[in-house]
Amino acid sequence: MTFAEEYARARGDVLAELERTLASVDPAQLERLRDDILRADQVFFVGVGRVMLALQCVCKRLAHLGIRAHYVGEITEPAIKKDDLLIVGSGSGGSLFPLGIAKKARAAADCTIVHIGSNPNSEMKDIANYMVRLPVRTKWYLEDEIDSCQPMTSLFEQSVLLLGDVLAKMIIEERNLDMKALWQYHANLE
Repeated sequence: MTFAEEYARARGDVLAELERTLASVDPAQLERLRDDILRADQVFFVGVGRVMLALQCVCKRLAHLGIRAHYVGEITEPAIKKDDLLIVGSGSGGSLFPLGIAKKARAAADCTIVHIGSNPNSEMKDIANYMVRLPVRTKWYLEDEIDSCQPMTSLFEQSVLLLGDVLAKMIIEERNLDMKALWQYHANLE
């Protein structure tokens, strides 16, 4: 097999997994998340590792849409309030830092908390208002998780990023935003 053939096969495998995963998301959960994002005064994101990086991309994209979006831990992070939304990304739902931040947000502001993850029976279920489930393989290898040919939880992180971009597109359409006008929110000190 040539390198080009290997690449085509690997690319097809990854894209097929992403299609299967995104197609498995409950549209009602996603609609609720979109509505909560649009209703919130500010939207906060928290995760760790590669999930954190994917969520930072989603956070930045929402900021490009004129939404007041923040990543927990950023130097200019404001206080979270009752009218805000916290989006917690954790495939397993048991990552220490996101779980701790969700508990803190519940106690400090009693804001809306959404868990984007794979494990519906994690400790997050008792903290989050609801879950947007990406039922992909986690470190727990739950029976109903979508298996992956990729290492560790790559499929989860990729799906978080793409789900955020799908939501951004839907928000643009919902608000009938002019794509050219969005550049006013893009960084210009680059």
